[in-house]
Amino acid sequence: MLLLMKSQLLNKRLHILFLSSWYPSRVLPFNGDFVQRHAEAIALVHRVTAIHVITDGALNNALEIVESNQNGVKTLIAYIAPSKYLVVKFYRFFKAYHLLLKRVDAFNLVHLNIIFPTGFIALYLKWFKQKPFIISEHWHGYHQPFCKELSFFEHFFIKLIAKNAQFICPVTDNLGDSMQQFGLVNNYKKVSNVIDTELFKPAIKTDKIYNIIHISSMDSVKNVPEILQVISQLQKTKIDFNFYLIGNNAQIFKPLANKLAINPKNSFFINQVPQQELLTYLQQADVLVLFSTIENAPCVILEAFACGIRVISTDVGGVREHFPEGFGTLIKANDSQALLENLIHYQTKKTNISKAEMHQYINQNFSKKTIAKQFSELYLRALKT
Repeated sequence: MLLLMKSQLLNKRLHILFLSSWYPSRVLPFNGDFVQRHAEAIALVHRVTAIHVITDGALNNALEIVESNQNGVKTLIAYIAPSKYLVVKFYRFFKAYHLLLKRVDAFNLVHLNIIFPTGFIALYLKWFKQKPFIISEHWHGYHQPFCKELSFFEHFFIKLIAKNAQFICPVTDNLGDSMQQFGLVNNYKKVSNVIDTELFKPAIKTDKIYNIIHISSMDSVKNVPEILQVISQLQKTKIDFNFYLIGNNAQIFKPLANKLAINPKNSFFINQVPQQELLTYLQQADVLVLFSTIENAPCVILEAFACGIRVISTDVGGVREHFPEGFGTLIKANDSQALLENLIHYQTKKTNISKAEMHQYINQNFSKKTIAKQFSELYLRALKT
């Protein structure tokens, strides 16, 4: 009987309001796309409305609201004009959310993504509308030394918002540990990033050349200049390879590549592309390289595994939590020599793990169905408390 009741509860269709400090928009098309994928996974089980506010310097009016449906998620984005006055910024921010909320039908629960600054809205909805909320967190800013850069104001309100959530769901245990050390007290339950395992799957490689790929946001923590230094060293070994650098503003690293005498005929700098196009590059790769100084749970590593592609990554943050033996190699941060040696080794290195096994691991642990089920259980627990 208890099992039957639990099953009935899990099958109850809820209306979830997705609040996010980061979300794809016309201003930043790929910003927080991992949050959007969480929303789309949950929309397979529940009704989801996502709302987001972002500054648009090209806006002619003070505010514009755009409504769309993105893979089953009703999406409301408010674009606000920039202002040099902080009080005006706050006014426009809260006015935009007020107008967005008026367009949202009755909902059961708030799913807040990235605590600051949008957590103010979740707090308002709990205190004045009696709507409970859970938090998903992806931000690396809680790790040392980054957390020291937060102001007293940010620190105070982040702790207040976190304290009022029903659950905090970091994407890795490592991030959860850093958040607790930062002073965020709550019930923690890791829920990882979601991977579209129907899209990201193994394919037959169509060429014989050794393809090395790096995909990232190109932020400073991704250590792209050091990767290029290693690629320039690899070039001296006379190994025949192609190198692909894909991500936000990848083209800005071309001058450095030229300075390092990296052959332009086998190095490709490609600005950020949609997932469907990204898939093609991943499926034809032999190895994915990440050389970050800090990470939480990079989606691109899981996407590579889903395609049966091995990974060489620095052993930082929560990377090792989702890095089975035989799926690649973890190296120390900033160890350029280890990266070079492994890139040489991987040209001929074979593995006993099949691409199908790698894909199955991702499907079992990070598929839309798996992640949606984990969140559904937390939603129901949050509503019962």
